[in-house]
Amino acid sequence: MPTWVKVFLAVVIIAAVLGVGAFVAGLLVVRRYGPELVQENRQAMEEGQEYGRRTDDVGCLNEAVARQARVGGFRDMLKNNFFVRSCLEVARPTPGFCDGVPGRLDFMKSIAWQAQECKRYGLGPEQQCSQFFQQIQQFCEERSTRKVFNTNDNAGGPPPPPPAPKSTEKTLKRL
Repeated sequence: MPTWVKVFLAVVIIAAVLGVGAFVAGLLVVRRYGPELVQENRQAMEEGQEYGRRTDDVGCLNEAVARQARVGGFRDMLKNNFFVRSCLEVARPTPGFCDGVPGRLDFMKSIAWQAQECKRYGLGPEQQCSQFFQQIQQFCEERSTRKVFNTNDNAGGPPPPPPAPKSTEKTLKRL
C-alpha cells in the first residue's frame, strides 16, 4: 500500500475518532446542563417580555447593555441574548431605532457599526460586545422584513366583496 494512502487513512480515522468523541462529549454536556440552560433561558425570555411591555426599544437596549456589562461567561451571554430579543419583540417601537443599523451580511459595515456601538456603550470584547450587537442587527432586519411583508400582504390581498344589493319596495314590486 502506498504511503500516501496510509497517511490518508490515518487522517480519516483520527478525524472520525475526534468527531465521535466530540459528539459524545456534546451529548454528555447537554444531558448534564441542558435542562438547566433551557430553564435559565426561558426565565430570561419571560423577564425580557415583562420588561418590554413597560418600555420601548431604547429602554430594552439600555437594560440589555447594563446586563451585558455584567456578563461573566457563555451562560450569562445566552441569557442576555434571550432577554434582549424577547424584550424588543414586545416593546413599543422607537422611531429611528433601526436607522443606520447595517444588515448582518454587510460584513464591513457590520464590523464598523458593532465597534462604534461597543465604544459608545462602553463595552469591550470581554463582554462579547460584537456578538451582543448582532442581536440588534438581527432584530432590525426582521422588523424591516415584517414591514415589507405586511405592506405587500395588504396590497396584494383580494379586493373587498361588492356591497350587497339594496332591497327596496320598487325592486320587490317588479318581481
